Amino acid sequence: MRIAESELIINGDGTVFHLHIRPDQLADKIILVGDPERVSMFKPFFDAIECEGGSREFIWVTGRRNGTRITALSTGIGSDNIDIVLTELDALANIDFKTREEYPSHKTLSIIRIGTCGALCPEIPIGSFILSHYSIGLDGLLDWYADRESITDGEMENAFVKHMNWPETLQRPYVIKASERLTNLLSSFTVKGMTISAPGFYGPQGRSVRQRPVIDGLVDKLEDFRFADWKITNIEMESAPVAGMAAKLGHDAITVCCAVVHRHHKDADTEYIPKMRHLVETVMDKFSEI
Repeated sequence: MRIAESELIINGDGTVFHLHIRPDQLADKIILVGDPERVSMFKPFFDAIECEGGSREFIWVTGRRNGTRITALSTGIGSDNIDIVLTELDALANIDFKTREEYPSHKTLSIIRIGTCGALCPEIPIGSFILSHYSIGLDGLLDWYADRESITDGEMENAFVKHMNWPETLQRPYVIKASERLTNLLSSFTVKGMTISAPGFYGPQGRSVRQRPVIDGLVDKLEDFRFADWKITNIEMESAPVAGMAAKLGHDAITVCCAVVHRHHKDADTEYIPKMRHLVETVMDKFSEI
């Protein structure tokens, strides 16, 4: 079935509408970052750079590390941008831009998001690399797509909603498990994590500046949640929509974050850039193993 011009916009230069990438410029292995300035962090670690470009907050570079082709791409902040990025990455991989029809065989992308987060568990120190084996999305993005229950963990969702006494005025949380293949790839140097993805930085993460959040004591309630042997380790803004959108579209995805804030101990590290560089290099090397 041909996809209409209004549904998938292709620029005059053959690039997809927001990301400004052509299909031939995208690698099958992709690393996402939030901050556009972080894309430059990748360049010293490439053996060779093939191409680069971008538009707005979507900055990208494709090159090779240890012979492996990798694309690094910034998403900006929030689940709405993840909806754009994952949809357009899938289109680049699985839609023929000339005919506007799906290819007969599906291509699976491998997507690792590198970000920063706030740790919740007292025993996890700032500077730890936390791997989001599970993510709990508070953003509601997946509810805009049909059959989201086919990829989410309803039992864990119900337990979380009950524990939090979740307000009916907020969108129902969803629980998504990351790609097992990428979990196995990154487990050796990371902390096992279950991550909250919030739709904002302040009230949705329980911060109070001049407004009171609708859920009192949010951080304490998150710390107290248990499901089987899982507990919530950290909070950020994109891991659930990345894993959820990828799963819906048939791709492998996971998030690994450097903890730069500790919500339990109420401290922060603003000099975390060297740790992020180390994480970038490590993930690039891990990608060359598959």
